[in-house]
Amino acid sequence: MTAAAVDGTTGTRLRADALRNRERIVDAAREAFVQYGPDVPLDEIARDAGVGNATLYRHFPDRDSLIRHVVLSVMDRVASRAEAAYAEVPGAFDALRRFVFDAAEERVGALCPMLTPHLDGNAPEFAAARKRLEDATQALMDRGRRSGELRPDVDSGDLMVALSQLARPLPGTGCAEIERFVHRHLQIFLDGLRAPARSRLPGSGATFEDLRSGGVPVQRS
Repeated sequence: MTAAAVDGTTGTRLRADALRNRERIVDAAREAFVQYGPDVPLDEIARDAGVGNATLYRHFPDRDSLIRHVVLSVMDRVASRAEAAYAEVPGAFDALRRFVFDAAEERVGALCPMLTPHLDGNAPEFAAARKRLEDATQALMDRGRRSGELRPDVDSGDLMVALSQLARPLPGTGCAEIERFVHRHLQIFLDGLRAPARSRLPGSGATFEDLRSGGVPVQRS
């Protein structure tokens, strides 16, 4: 049962109409957080979702509850997309490419770095969601390396950093067609991941552990 399929306070299954309202709220919150940050007024999120304030607060009694469910929802959806890309796309690099664009559509790169400081990252639900996402992403990277299509000096942390930097709109741009630029720049990045490498990267590939610890990967021989 995913985070989006249960009530945030009781843990019980939601009726179909309540689930639709909840999904609209989570989707609207995801877009609002990307555009305006985690302090966007909840009234605006309710309006964008097409529900009343009372409906929003019935599902999410406070901002932290909403942020938590947005992050869990995005992590769940991105992990599902990574698993689907691995299972459905025959080519290793083609599967990685599909995942990168899918993850950008889910706003994972923009949202998670922005919102995780507001969360308890050690909570069991986040640990489980993070492990699933990391395992699915690592499987795609490992497959790309085994096929010889992915340059050997990059790791999963490099991929997530790039998504974080490339998949968020520039502040204050008001660019209505930001997705077109995101896709262009992600394709440039993907071209740089292909083997054989055209240059030597400084340092060594960033892992998920490097990202969690906030450390800088050291040069490995």
